[in-house]
Amino acid sequence: MSTLTRRDHLGPFMDVFDWLEPPWTILRPASSHPMRVEDYVKDGTYVLRAELPGVDPEKDIEVTVSKGVLTISAHREEGTEGKNRSEFHYGAVARSVTLPEGADEDHIRASYDSGILEVVVTLKDQAAGKAPRRIPVLMNKHIKPT
Repeated sequence: MSTLTRRDHLGPFMDVFDWLEPPWTILRPASSHPMRVEDYVKDGTYVLRAELPGVDPEKDIEVTVSKGVLTISAHREEGTEGKNRSEFHYGAVARSVTLPEGADEDHIRASYDSGILEVVVTLKDQAAGKAPRRIPVLMNKHIKPT
């Protein structure tokens, strides 16, 4: 009988970082962030998906946007059902992502299904009204800052 061996390109000690609890989670490499996300642009929208299993989206997830930065915050409570071992992550997690240029902060939607939070952001048409504007260069004139 053979056993499966976990092969991790980041080295043989990656499991040690998974044992760390706050405040030591700062030592965890960025690639093992407790909230995994993926994003893509499709049909004029920016889509961000985040893995958030085991949370109640109505009371445990908060999605905010400010100045071009989308922030997802979530909290998962630890149950006390006589566990002997747990590799689950509990507590608060947050992730901030800079939105792409042209993101319409007034038209953002979020939905949650099967442990995946999906945030959809409408992108404004970049071509309309964004033609290059020529700035005249003055000679021998000092411009006073206002």
